[in-house]
Amino acid sequence: MGHAVLEHEAKKRGLPVEVDSAYSVPIDHRARAVESADFKKFDYILASDGANLSNLKSMAPKDSTATIMLFGSFDDGKPIADPYYGGINGFEKAYDQCVRYSNGFLDQVFGKKESVL
Repeated sequence: MGHAVLEHEAKKRGLPVEVDSAYSVPIDHRARAVESADFKKFDYILASDGANLSNLKSMAPKDSTATIMLFGSFDDGKPIADPYYGGINGFEKAYDQCVRYSNGFLDQVFGKKESVL
């Protein structure tokens, strides 16, 4: 969900952002594991929760150029809520978090910009 929302929010702003997803199931249902090359390919690798953040940091090669951060650090500092145990409200909460975190990330990296769509 975070992948799709970040990609959508960047597109709304007309930003040339490449978004990839690993350790989750993106909208097209293809998942993949983080690879060593990702730590040089991407400028940022965003973790959904503390365990994911810890795992990413421990697997990052010494010559990593990516900034590894908790996605929630761009808003309230919280992990993305696990929607599977909260019914529809759980999914709405996770979606709302993804929208806020995406906009916070884009504001910080690219500066505040209005939607072009």
